[in-house]
Amino acid sequence: MLAITRYRVPETEAESFAERARLILDALAQCPGHRWGRLGRTVDDPTLWALVTEWEGAGFYRRGLGVPEIRQLAIPLSALAVDEPGAYEIV
Repeated sequence: MLAITRYRVPETEAESFAERARLILDALAQCPGHRWGRLGRTVDDPTLWALVTEWEGAGFYRRGLGVPEIRQLAIPLSALAVDEPGAYEIV
């Protein structure tokens, strides 16, 4: 499954956001079921970012987000998250 979380990040916070998002990706990479993860920013709107990960299944993704250290990293960024569904099955 793919997990996609988009963020609206003010340009003044871009560098800090990228550093924090990379810490989350590094932590998620240690979780069972994690396949890969990437951080991207749109070329047309520098304030729109996406954190994309692939997992063996939704359960692995949810358990990964439940790890206390990962929650501590992710919760501060959630204020910047776009409110939309983010879990996609691969078809």
